[in-house]
Amino acid sequence: MSTSTQPKYIPWKNVEHEQLSPLIGREMVVGDKIMLARVFLKKGAHVPKHQHHNEQVTYILEGALKFAIDGKEIVVRAGEVLCIPSNMPHEAWAMEDTLDLDVFDPPREDWLSKDDNYLRHGR
Repeated sequence: MSTSTQPKYIPWKNVEHEQLSPLIGREMVVGDKIMLARVFLKKGAHVPKHQHHNEQVTYILEGALKFAIDGKEIVVRAGEVLCIPSNMPHEAWAMEDTLDLDVFDPPREDWLSKDDNYLRHGR
């Protein structure tokens, strides 16, 4: 990636929506060193256990996700945030229709290259 010296203004309506499975969709905005993803999960959606070298911050805008992480179950609801350290295995279930914002540092190369089959085969 080249380093940009100009700001980028990107309305969400101009961002491509990618439907990964019947229950999971996403939209991504990528900077030089960071990525923001708007993730849409229908009630019952399951994000299978996975891990990545990227640090992740998840902010729930609407709904609720139940995470299994570090031997615990954590429910994150609208207005709440979960910080996931690099290389920590985790999985999540949508307890209701949910919209979340995920921030990754650095950007998720597997998402950009569409090498993220763990999301595409979900329910």
